[in-house]
Amino acid sequence: MKTRSLFFAFIISIIFFSCNDGDDNYYIPKSEDSFEFKVDQFADLAILRYQIPGWDELTLKEKELVYYLTQAGLAGRDIIWDQKYRHNLEIRSSLENIYRNFNGDKNSDDWNTFEVYLKRIWFSNGIHHHYSNDKMMPGFSEDYFDQLLTATNTKLEGEAYDVIFNDVDSKMVDKRKGVDNILESAVNFYGANVTMNDVTSYYSLKTQPDPTKPLSYGLNSKLVKENGEVKELVYSESGLYGESIKEIIKWVNKAADVAENKPQGDALRILAEYYRTGDLKKWDDYCVAWTKATDGNIDYINGFIEVYNDPLGLRGSFENIVQINDFDLSRKMSVLSENAQWFEDNTTLMEEHKKANVVGVSYKSVIVAGEAGDASPSTPIGVNLPNANWIRASIGSKSVSLGNIKNAYNNAGSSGRLKEFVNDDEEFELELKYGALSGDMHTALHEVIGHASGQLMPGVGTPSETLKTYRSTMEEGRADLLALYYVYSPKIQELGLVEDWKAVGKASYDGYIRNGMMTQLIRLNLGDDVEQAHMRNRKWVSEWVYEKGLSENVIEKVSRDGKTYFNITDYDKLRDLFGELLREAQRIKSEGDYDAAEKLVEGYGVKVDQELHAEILERNKKFKGAAYSGFVNPELSPIYNDKNELIDIEVKYIDSFEYQMLEYSEEFGFLD
Repeated sequence: MKTRSLFFAFIISIIFFSCNDGDDNYYIPKSEDSFEFKVDQFADLAILRYQIPGWDELTLKEKELVYYLTQAGLAGRDIIWDQKYRHNLEIRSSLENIYRNFNGDKNSDDWNTFEVYLKRIWFSNGIHHHYSNDKMMPGFSEDYFDQLLTATNTKLEGEAYDVIFNDVDSKMVDKRKGVDNILESAVNFYGANVTMNDVTSYYSLKTQPDPTKPLSYGLNSKLVKENGEVKELVYSESGLYGESIKEIIKWVNKAADVAENKPQGDALRILAEYYRTGDLKKWDDYCVAWTKATDGNIDYINGFIEVYNDPLGLRGSFENIVQINDFDLSRKMSVLSENAQWFEDNTTLMEEHKKANVVGVSYKSVIVAGEAGDASPSTPIGVNLPNANWIRASIGSKSVSLGNIKNAYNNAGSSGRLKEFVNDDEEFELELKYGALSGDMHTALHEVIGHASGQLMPGVGTPSETLKTYRSTMEEGRADLLALYYVYSPKIQELGLVEDWKAVGKASYDGYIRNGMMTQLIRLNLGDDVEQAHMRNRKWVSEWVYEKGLSENVIEKVSRDGKTYFNITDYDKLRDLFGELLREAQRIKSEGDYDAAEKLVEGYGVKVDQELHAEILERNKKFKGAAYSGFVNPELSPIYNDKNELIDIEVKYIDSFEYQMLEYSEEFGFLD
């Protein structure tokens, strides 16, 4: 499970200037203490860079391991593009060919519009917006595009050409109630003629070899229908995406050869075998081995993992994150893992829904060294894996906070937009002083305690089976609620994690309600429903507690000078409401109550108050910062001596988003 940035992703508004040394594609900091995070900004997007502190303290073997793991991720880059939409790779190839070869007027408005369109597609790994799932329409005309194609001898025809300008496949993931979510979604996990009924019927006939350890059916395959027969195309060395997967296997095996210890090496070799065969039992074997491999300075995430891009929550998107341990902060935060059982025992869950033994939860703050697939350019700020409930229950999980990513967000923003939407100076000062810490605490509690908490009742199917399209938003909301319940608790101060639990908790509550009720709507066009799983969960949580607290004015809706604000008047009572909703969210998951999930999400998490939305968009117009941000990766460059022996791996920071995207397509375009 991933945690996306709730605040930092939309506060970036300060303009930075880069210092280059000869090559405009690279950035060299002016001094050791000076690092400029901003690379580029266009449309609603900002491009940042992140540092890799402590790189020179790694051994050569550790650097080599990091390098191989990052290469393994980049080798799969094309997969996420194809998974998101069937024409993405063809469109990308054509647009990039135009970009490389056009020699006409590059100062015209049309060319600038084309350039922004291509950058937006790079950012989203396809033609659908990375967050809203809406197809991004170009600002240039078909006539101008035809001129570019002709001028650069570029070929793009048929559906791949038409879809750029028409209204076909307008939604990558369509989760609307009352439609066939498979047919209406453009995501390429299913053939164009596959229906919701086809999918449910297909998997209803499958039996689990071991019901106590259910395989994640559908995780690594595409479902198609040929001559009326539904069948799976499995991702493997000899199957779908084979050319990319062969490269992934090559780099994973190289990483295994330089692993820090035997458990780490064994896990990597099982991962290579899983990619070779596509066997889901091998995936579970790998997840168990990976979860147990907790020693060492280097870790990674690699595979078809998160299911947010599938309207049914079955199929995993390819992603890769390579991590270096942040030892100091991890030591401070491991206390949460050590006290996981206390949190479980003292939560508001029904007794039968609590776990008697919360096993093996680990939490680390890590330094990201490279990302790929669905984790790049837009990245999570925290991850908790594996996702299989039975592995979490019997083996445990790993939870990480991406420390240098959050640091980049923290240092690339301004407080202008915050000032606009806070109710008063007290709320503003609380956010400035405690916002970053409260965000860290929320992330840690969400990932370590939230996702590890609770259990399914005997005989109840997995959430993918029972809650279907609501599975992801219900799980993220449930984890958020547990984090909210405990972030305003003296326990976190008793454990030495904060010095003033009330101030940290208040900042967390203020920020969550402000975002859930108002500021996240900046990301939507007027008239849109909320569809992204995390946005939905923040909305249904916030709207529910607001409504339930109306009789006691727990959250006061303030209107002042034509502007709306939300002011929390009773933090203690709000905590009680979070606890009440947590109890219900866990009941829904534990009992597989689809009707209750539908009522909660559709009733509170989807529809937007249009008058409030219009007001928020108008208030936001004066801010030039981007609504979303993502990252270029540092470039890891091997250095060899005159005997062709590896002697070091250098970190080079990128100063051009276009350069990195074009280089990636050139070097890792195995499916293009």
